Amino acid sequence: MSSQEEIQFDKATKEILVRLVTALLTDKPKDPVPYIYSYLTDLSKGQVPNPINDNELNELKNLKKKVEYLKDQLEDHEDAHSDQSQDEDEDEEVHEIQPKKKNIKAQRAGVSAEVYGEWNKKGDFVPKVVPKSQETKTKLKKRLLEAFMFNALDEKEFEIVVDSIEEIKVSQGDLVIKEGDEGDCMYVVEQGTLTCTKLFKGNTEPTFLKEYHPGEGFGELALLYNAPRAATIKAKTEAVVYKLDRDTFNNIVKDAAARKREKYENFLSSVKILSSMDPYERSKIADALKEEKYKKGDFVIREGDIGDKFFLISEGEAIATKVLKLGQPAQQVFGYNRGDYFGERALLTNEARAANIIATSQDLIVVSLERETFRRVLGPLEDILKRNMDIYEEYTKKQL
Repeated sequence: MSSQEEIQFDKATKEILVRLVTALLTDKPKDPVPYIYSYLTDLSKGQVPNPINDNELNELKNLKKKVEYLKDQLEDHEDAHSDQSQDEDEDEEVHEIQPKKKNIKAQRAGVSAEVYGEWNKKGDFVPKVVPKSQETKTKLKKRLLEAFMFNALDEKEFEIVVDSIEEIKVSQGDLVIKEGDEGDCMYVVEQGTLTCTKLFKGNTEPTFLKEYHPGEGFGELALLYNAPRAATIKAKTEAVVYKLDRDTFNNIVKDAAARKREKYENFLSSVKILSSMDPYERSKIADALKEEKYKKGDFVIREGDIGDKFFLISEGEAIATKVLKLGQPAQQVFGYNRGDYFGERALLTNEARAANIIATSQDLIVVSLERETFRRVLGPLEDILKRNMDIYEEYTKKQL
């Protein structure tokens, strides 16, 4: 197989998986295995939107075989499980946990946080409390606000997270996360620098991916998707990190993020500059939005400032004012209400703001997205805009 064919094959696989993940995130099936099997079957028959090409169809057949295998394995497991007597329940629980040698108590809690039933109701979650001084709490709150994954929390949820977080000091060269391990916590950097590497298939040495600096978080993907660690994180310097356990993350942070995503996903689809994005990409943007609050008369944006944020109005009203004649006061040129957006060109370029945006309601709540956050989550907006050349040309002409 030529390198060109391999690249084409990878793209086909990615396209199918993106559609499948989007469908899973949208429909949230209780039993994902039959759902995946049914979805792939319908896709191969052309019964779902966006017909597929020959390359995608071939890869789809391979995926169906894998799903059928997993389905058989699941049925075998269920049959074997039903043959066990109820008297062996306690032994079964120990047997399932034993292969994971590290920190049995922590892992048992992690599993129970995700499997809910009569014996383990979600409402029974009791957050842990790690004693800390008020000074430490204040420092911690400030740092967490820099990590977008915590911006969906309300005041009570935020306090729960702050109380449950542990401060961990690591020395230069210490291993914080190892690729392939089970994830039972996530981290936010307070001090120092950490490096992220990954061992790709066919390589003998890990590949450097990025560095993590104060305010950045890592390790949440393993908790969100109940997957092994995707990379290795080591301390490049002496560092201090904040550690959040799986239980608190799943019961507080993940639930809050889901509510936030649901609130903003559909609205993001109405933003013209983002209309070329698929639902999965919009969900990632919704997760990255930060909430900001203003009082009547406050400036959200000042004319002439360099723009680096895009804003959506969640609650309240605002106006745009602009100096139309040199030497004269700025005049109102536009009004904004709930659901309106402004500053979207800041995602594309760092040009100066063309107008002031001023809060006119007693309270104005907006959510913002920084250009660098957008790039970190999805890459350059220019690449996404090029999917719809009419929109891309419209925005590039405005830069001339």
